[in-house]
Amino acid sequence: MNTEKPFQISRRSFVRRISAAAAASGLPLWFVERELAAAAQPVATVKSPNSRPMLALVGCGGMGSADARDALRFGDVVAVCDVDQTHLDRAVKGFTKDGKVPAAFKDFRKLLERDDIHAVVNGTPDHWHSLINIGAARAKKDIYSEKPLTLTIDEGKRVVKAVREHGVVLQTGTQQRSSQRFRMACELVRNGRIGKLKEVTVWLPAGLRGGPFETKPVPAGLDWDFWQGQAKAADYLPERCHTTFRNWYDYSGGTMTDWGAHHMDIGYWAVGLPAPVAVESKALAQPVPGGYTTISEYEVKFTYANGIVFNVRTTADDSPFGAVIRPEGQRNGIRFEGSDGWIWVNRDEIKATDREMLSQALPEGAERLYFSNDHKGNFFECMQTRKDPICSVEVGHRSASVCHLGAISLRTGKSLQWDPEKEFFTGPHADEANAYVAREMRKPYDYDFVA
Repeated sequence: MNTEKPFQISRRSFVRRISAAAAASGLPLWFVERELAAAAQPVATVKSPNSRPMLALVGCGGMGSADARDALRFGDVVAVCDVDQTHLDRAVKGFTKDGKVPAAFKDFRKLLERDDIHAVVNGTPDHWHSLINIGAARAKKDIYSEKPLTLTIDEGKRVVKAVREHGVVLQTGTQQRSSQRFRMACELVRNGRIGKLKEVTVWLPAGLRGGPFETKPVPAGLDWDFWQGQAKAADYLPERCHTTFRNWYDYSGGTMTDWGAHHMDIGYWAVGLPAPVAVESKALAQPVPGGYTTISEYEVKFTYANGIVFNVRTTADDSPFGAVIRPEGQRNGIRFEGSDGWIWVNRDEIKATDREMLSQALPEGAERLYFSNDHKGNFFECMQTRKDPICSVEVGHRSASVCHLGAISLRTGKSLQWDPEKEFFTGPHADEANAYVAREMRKPYDYDFVA
């Protein structure tokens, strides 16, 4: 076994991909050149237990399986786990390679007992993220965890504690931080390219509003009780499970925590402060009785200690918080408004008040943000160097917390005050809001489950 190996992400092919992607995206030359220089930097030679880490996938649905397939560039999947036999069988077949069949588990705790597993890919629904991440940390497994990192703010504090106490690497799967456009936008904002930042506006897709739904028999092979986990037991509805689970507060927070974990994270990255100090909201559509429980259309306004206003909207034209201007036809992205202009960015483009705002290089000594153009590659490199990845556990916790604050304001219908350091609500309605910071977990699926 080779015990000392330089980590490689195929630098030549990586540089070629970056060049092609940059040219296609229309990014300015100064930024492209800097990206190429950063990609060409040698990486340290580090000691490693294996040249290819052994990986386990927990949660074999669409997103989890996609994450694990992408991770095959760097490691080998030797174990898979799911409480749905259909998903489990599909994963076993899909990750069998050269006659090597991954071990199959229905209880992730049994999987974590294996000494040959170096990292866990956590692709479960939101309400299972924290317990699996805590269990993996205690088992000394590095973790790539889907977003949002947690279901509640209190869970985030516990996950941070477990990761740091056990010295594991955790990468939150908010992959937009490894995007050139988003990093460039945040660096320009941080360095005053639009003047003093005044307002951030995030547009998210509206959620689903449907129901009422009819109870159905539990599908063969699905352990419905285990799937529900910490949530209050409920009769089986197909709409509660798998893809549409995101529209139930029992398991998620709607688009506020789903898409919000991506776009609101970028806004948080640009602002550079841990959390807002106040939040108010307006629900623009109410759930259908007997149907999905999350608010599908909404507007939320956060205020930071330095006066920056952070808006989140699923509609853009008639706002109780004032008129807004957005690029025509854009319904999903982030707009930064400053004293000297604006920058708009999403996964497809970056625009500004005028092109010179983007084409003019930042000066020497300007603030630079963490460089990563390959979110999985960054995770596996950090597994070897033991440095924090771009979306460390603290980043994942703080990003998720902002989303949770918005969801709590929507659920209570109240304007709220937040203490970013102590991480609890203060002032009017604090008791009602703090009841959502943590929630009672249904036994046996509480923290003792992974003790």
